[in-house]
Amino acid sequence: MTLKPKKDEHAATRARRPLTSDEARRGAGRLDSGHRRRRLLVDLIRAQEHPIRGADLARRLHVSRQCLVQDVAMLRAGGEEILSTPQGYRFPADRSAAHRAILACRHAPERTAEELQILVDHGVRVIDVVVEHPLYGELRGSLMIESRADVEDFLRRWRGQKATLLSSLTRGVHLHTVEANRPEMISRAKVQLQVRGFLLR
Repeated sequence: MTLKPKKDEHAATRARRPLTSDEARRGAGRLDSGHRRRRLLVDLIRAQEHPIRGADLARRLHVSRQCLVQDVAMLRAGGEEILSTPQGYRFPADRSAAHRAILACRHAPERTAEELQILVDHGVRVIDVVVEHPLYGELRGSLMIESRADVEDFLRRWRGQKATLLSSLTRGVHLHTVEANRPEMISRAKVQLQVRGFLLR
């Protein structure tokens, strides 16, 4: 009686032998399909005036959210400067004329709205938040907040997801990269932050 090979023996045999021409073409087709999808992903993000959410991109590309995250990671590894913000994916804006500054702040989580509102009310865009982690070093989160509507959206997501703010890792101490069209906008915002006890002395 002839015994049938087990499934894992078939797999081992396939792994050892060279690919047939049909198998090679199918594999190349999958690679090419992934490459085309990632180029389309770049085009979709670039075409948007505002950030576009991952769920919307995944739906338009007919892929899962996890597949989209993987595609974005591969594009970043290939040199694409795709930003992941609370509002969605975007490319850096061309703001060569904008004035930037780094603010060192400290406050409790419940004062987050107050801090951000002071900044945006003075025409200041909050680019990111940075904390110093004892194990990983610098941890940076993209924010891209420039209006009260952005502040409310950020707070709604924070509360809805019950997430932990990066500043909670460092007892409220954090940095913000900010920018504005004129340096005096940042100066006036800093005065208000200082008066209300947000800036580190």
